[in-house]
Amino acid sequence: MQYGIIGSGSWATALAKILTDNGHTIYWWVRNAETIAYMEKRKHNPHYLSAAYFNPQQLRLSNDIHEVIEASTALVIAVPSAYAEQVFEELKPEELTGKKIISAIKGILPTDNRLLHEYLSTHYHVPIEQYFALLGPCHAEEVASEKLSYLTFSGKDHAFAEQIAHDFSTEYINTVVNDDVVGVQYAAVLKNIYALGAGIAHGLEYGDNFLSVYIANSANEMVTFLRKMGETETQPALLTPNYAASVYLGDLLVTCYSLYSRNRTFGNMIGKGYSVKAAQLELNMVAEGYNAARCIYRTNQTVNAAMPIASTIYEILWEHRPAADGFKKIEGFLV
Repeated sequence: MQYGIIGSGSWATALAKILTDNGHTIYWWVRNAETIAYMEKRKHNPHYLSAAYFNPQQLRLSNDIHEVIEASTALVIAVPSAYAEQVFEELKPEELTGKKIISAIKGILPTDNRLLHEYLSTHYHVPIEQYFALLGPCHAEEVASEKLSYLTFSGKDHAFAEQIAHDFSTEYINTVVNDDVVGVQYAAVLKNIYALGAGIAHGLEYGDNFLSVYIANSANEMVTFLRKMGETETQPALLTPNYAASVYLGDLLVTCYSLYSRNRTFGNMIGKGYSVKAAQLELNMVAEGYNAARCIYRTNQTVNAAMPIASTIYEILWEHRPAADGFKKIEGFLV
């Protein structure tokens, strides 16, 4: 298996560390030539997870995405969802023929308002059998410091998902496999929205008691949406998903509580009175929950799941509803 990584942010860097620690030589697309020169000389990413050092002999760095794709049999896509379409528009469908696509994206592509596998199926004829989702709960910072973490690999081709999981398994990474490829992706989108809301609550000075109730209700709302979405899928999961598993509930919990969570941090600023623009400039990283709130709001016009928490967060972020007023509304329906 020859892995290629598309993207050079913190999550891409963490995944590169896992694969190289496991002995793999990887092709790695890094857009900026100056960053490549720095990494080749100093052996680490200057912008993200700078404490993670690499053996240069295991890296084939290139700012030519075509070169990386041609050389790889399995492509790990680790760019923010808002920029994924810009990355792929450089490619021709035949370049992805036969390639295994491993999505580490935790969001919906905003232009098409679709998950990555739907976009690739429509525009690049990539069948879902060649597509796999790679999800947590797993913060890049803890991967860099080699704290024990769990990754879930979801795909319709169970045997190949097992192979990928084996390649990512290390002393500090345990891996899990399931076949709910659509559900796990939507769970990753939703947990960012709810984590952003948890940050807003913290910024508004709600306490831990309230936050525990908020997260419990968010978990229930997430499951409601996933079940309704599962009813609409032409290729549902073979097994009934365990929504208490790490890739669903676990990822929601860590993203809502962890100080590493950029969505929680972004929401905290909103709760303290920052505008969306000011919070984006202050954070200087992509908080996936912001765009996800609008994408899920639009998607739910068709799914029709009861989602009062996600809808209220959408109103705060996109319709300028005051955060305090929105959470007064949320107070009223939590159980």
